[in-house]
Amino acid sequence: MEKRYSDYTKEELRNEIAALTEKAQKAEQMGMVNEYAVHERKIIMAKSYILDPNTFEPGAVYALEGDLEHDFYIDYMNGIFAWGFRQTKNGQRVSGQEHEALPIAMIGDKL
Repeated sequence: MEKRYSDYTKEELRNEIAALTEKAQKAEQMGMVNEYAVHERKIIMAKSYILDPNTFEPGAVYALEGDLEHDFYIDYMNGIFAWGFRQTKNGQRVSGQEHEALPIAMIGDKL
């Protein structure tokens, strides 16, 4: 049975991230877009378990990694996931956007 990321030590997580990064690079070089995306998602999840969820505050707005057009408003935290919604840079909620959960490694600096 595979070990869950929540059971890994920080050192094991760092080793897993390094191994996944290598696999992702190989998949990208071979043009295997789907495999690359899977490894990238696993990397985000592993990185989330290294971060401290208590550093993210509900009611605050954060930058989003890789999304320069939107910020993320956190309503509440649940483990390594921040629940909230995307908003434009001027604070308008993206229309039709329901609450979504993002792993905290996808969230950048507090604004």
